[in-house]
Amino acid sequence: MIIRAFAIACIALAAAPLAVADPAQPRRETITPVMREAIPNIPGKTLSSIVVSYAPGAKSLSHRHGASTFIYAYVLSGAIRSQVNDGPVKVYKAGQYWVEPPGAHHQMSENASATEPAKLLVVILADTDEPALITPDKP
Repeated sequence: MIIRAFAIACIALAAAPLAVADPAQPRRETITPVMREAIPNIPGKTLSSIVVSYAPGAKSLSHRHGASTFIYAYVLSGAIRSQVNDGPVKVYKAGQYWVEPPGAHHQMSENASATEPAKLLVVILADTDEPALITPDKP
């Protein structure tokens, strides 16, 4: 009985931060690192990848990429609304991709749907010693 009450209390405490989330704050993406490997035949370069998952209506903060950072972004599922540098806002659906040149300003990256999740595979080629692959814009 005591163990059961303790377990219920732990579950309630773990869920508490979810219950007090500010609904006025926009939803953010979830980033999952996949791999990071030095490229043996290109000294000083590293290949990395991440999966960016967006809940319905979720957005990334606008950001800049490092001076050596080349990005390949492939939509795994759903649809992603994106704007790079001063280019047009575009919606990319599952199976579509875009690239971002080194130093790009990624002004918009968000789930294009308010009801369905979306997922993006990002492949990054950069200098191994690049100090920051992504730097969020100041508010």
